[in-house]
Amino acid sequence: MNKALTIAGSDCSGGAGIQADIKTMIANGVYAMSAITALTAQNTTGVFDIFEVTPKFLQEQLDAIFTDIYPDAVKIGMVSSADLIRVISESLRKYEAKNIVLDPVMVSTSGSKLISDEAVSVLKSDLIPLATVITPNIPEAMVLFGDVIDSERMMEEAAKKIYSDFGCRVLLKGGHSINDANDVLYDGREITWFKGKRIDNPNTHGTGCTLSSAIASNLAKGEDLVSAVSHAKNYISGALSAMLDLGKGSGPMNHGFAIKEEGFL
Repeated sequence: MNKALTIAGSDCSGGAGIQADIKTMIANGVYAMSAITALTAQNTTGVFDIFEVTPKFLQEQLDAIFTDIYPDAVKIGMVSSADLIRVISESLRKYEAKNIVLDPVMVSTSGSKLISDEAVSVLKSDLIPLATVITPNIPEAMVLFGDVIDSERMMEEAAKKIYSDFGCRVLLKGGHSINDANDVLYDGREITWFKGKRIDNPNTHGTGCTLSSAIASNLAKGEDLVSAVSHAKNYISGALSAMLDLGKGSGPMNHGFAIKEEGFL
């Protein structure tokens, strides 16, 4: 069985982070493992507290995984401190990790900073260059691009420049501010657009985590990057189309929409 590892924070409400990643990986047919970077107290209305693990404990988790059940792909989510980013990058090099999908969580969709300037600097220097593909949204891509992205043409230009600067392939995620959730992939040679299916569902908590985990799952199964992204987009559409409605805020998707409810007793 193909295996995938997620390195990210925990979401106790189950809609994003480690929990969303594991659900996504199982639903996409791979064995899921996790290395937790932080515990969070959060739900559909917000994040109330964060308890970060120590670099030593994160290192011990990664050593335990890579020396026993070696992953076929690695997804990396939000990592808030420079020291933890260094631990991850050193471990990926040490164990020659492959099929690395990095969701470079740095700023919120509204533009608020989520990690320190030092962490952003180490992310750029140590971790992004190791990635097979990164999956920034528009605000995150603007941090890496260094300029405003306000059109599909600028999305293409940004993806090309980010590739040139960091040497990793780029899936730049669109959004309703620019287009109808259309994403652009630049692999160093070709531009590929993935058209998003418009789904009138306000419950989008964890979509970034879910997309990157689905891509990692597909890469773990041996798919090429274009196919991995295409199938991941289809999975997201299915999870949103299930119209799960939980919580008082922006709720989670139904990650198990394709799993049939059958008794085992």
